[in-house]
Amino acid sequence: MLVRDRMTADPVVVNPDMPVPEALALMRTKKVRRLPVLDAKGKLVGIVAEKDIIYASPSPTTTLSVWESRALLEKLKVDKVMTRNPVTVTGDMPLEEAARIMADRKIGGLPVMNGERLVGIVTETDMFRAFVNLLGGYRQGVRLAATTSEAKGTVARIAQAIFAVGGDIVGLGFSEAGGNWKIALKVQGVPKDKLVEAVKPTVISVDDARG
Repeated sequence: MLVRDRMTADPVVVNPDMPVPEALALMRTKKVRRLPVLDAKGKLVGIVAEKDIIYASPSPTTTLSVWESRALLEKLKVDKVMTRNPVTVTGDMPLEEAARIMADRKIGGLPVMNGERLVGIVTETDMFRAFVNLLGGYRQGVRLAATTSEAKGTVARIAQAIFAVGGDIVGLGFSEAGGNWKIALKVQGVPKDKLVEAVKPTVISVDDARG
């Protein structure tokens, strides 16, 4: 799965001179939490997030009046609160690589570029949805979690055991666990008890089964 498969194409954008309240209103209207910032030539110069605007807003404990606070905020432009030179990705980057960048850098969204042209944005919400899809979260079936060895052919043996009893794997995920692997599967077409009995000989332990 690549970034272009999950990104929002042609995202809502703002310019650096837009007043901060207008940018916030646009976010609320379009139901987004971050906006790429393009200059007059269409070049990406930054990204502004909802939290950037909130942090820039006057505190409720300020001694300024409501009208003074509002007037000051109206004068504040996007270019004063945006993140300049944001980290970007390309549409043909593997999705997991973009997710790693976001996790390592604690970034909630990445502009997607085709050369110098902005073509999309991929966010943490897109990553969550991809994760849910990979694990079969939107499908009915039995969810089974097990501990397996790292030996070659282990996954093939598990799959063969499931297919042998009429099961169909519609979700799959792995994680390392101290020299072994944790595997999570969503399986359709076979009852839970029958699935557990079929898989047991191929794994170290069945840790959970539900559905």
